[in-house]
Amino acid sequence: MDRNQMVKVSKRMSKVLRHDPARVGLTLDPAGWVPVPEFLAALGIDRGTLDAVVAGNDKQRFAVVVGDDGVERIRASQGHSVPVELGLTAAEPPEVLFHGTSAAVRESILATGINRGGRHHVHLSPDTETARRVGMRRGGAIVIFTVLAGQMGRDGHTFFRSDNGVWLTDEVPPEYLRFPG
Repeated sequence: MDRNQMVKVSKRMSKVLRHDPARVGLTLDPAGWVPVPEFLAALGIDRGTLDAVVAGNDKQRFAVVVGDDGVERIRASQGHSVPVELGLTAAEPPEVLFHGTSAAVRESILATGINRGGRHHVHLSPDTETARRVGMRRGGAIVIFTVLAGQMGRDGHTFFRSDNGVWLTDEVPPEYLRFPG
């Protein structure tokens, strides 16, 4: 499978597992999992394609596990707009984290902070390279904000770290943002 096909399937998987499982006739369990055989049938893909997308995703967007009942399940690691309980535990963040996004929203973010929108959490990256890759998803010019996560944590804001290394929090008020220039 070439890179473009892999990206197309990955985006479709993300749409279903994060935002609209009913679109293909699936129902996520309370933690966001769905049995792999049902997922493959609903998306019309084979196991090799699934494995290639899961293994090849540079952001490790998906997790596959074997449940206590022996059934393999898949879910999105984070980014849901549908109700799910990911079972994350609070964690002390590093002093700084990063948020990459479109330059078009720079002024709005400086004024109001980073808000989760329709998702469960704001997503923050541990390094600028990852933040840059995240910001590129919308195309156009990219800006990277430095988030004073350590200070936020000391001030009572809660952080979680997902299995794929993405840091999550409810919001980032503007006073915790730094932007070069």
